[in-house]
Amino acid sequence: MKKYRIFQIVLIVLVASAGLATPAQAITGTVRVVVAKAGFVVGAGGGRGVLTFRDRDYPFTVQGLSLGLTAGASVNKLVGRASYLHELRDFEGTYIVVGAGGALLGGVGGVQLKNAKGVILTLQGPKAGVELSANVTKVVITLD
Repeated sequence: MKKYRIFQIVLIVLVASAGLATPAQAITGTVRVVVAKAGFVVGAGGGRGVLTFRDRDYPFTVQGLSLGLTAGASVNKLVGRASYLHELRDFEGTYIVVGAGGALLGGVGGVQLKNAKGVILTLQGPKAGVELSANVTKVVITLD
């Protein structure tokens, strides 16, 4: 009977301590970026943006390369969110996206990118220029 009572106490302590523990939570940041790109079969582009994370603004640079069907040039002004950020350094890195899109003097573009640290960028916004693309894109983001 004494062993049963000790087991009950240990179980109560474990349950109570599990209720007190708080899991590490990822924070979502907001992203604003302007990217210009051009190409024919192989495309290249770059731009600048700002990540707002934990009430602070962090400027960053974007460089990208695409391979596949690409023709034309465009400027994208994108806004969105960066999900699954645990720390600021999680934001930097190489992002991969597979997608298709187009613009004829204007339109709306959208993209979702993911890096090796699990950060997902979901961006959308107006696109200006003439472009047709169906490609695999690699984007490198570095904090300034």
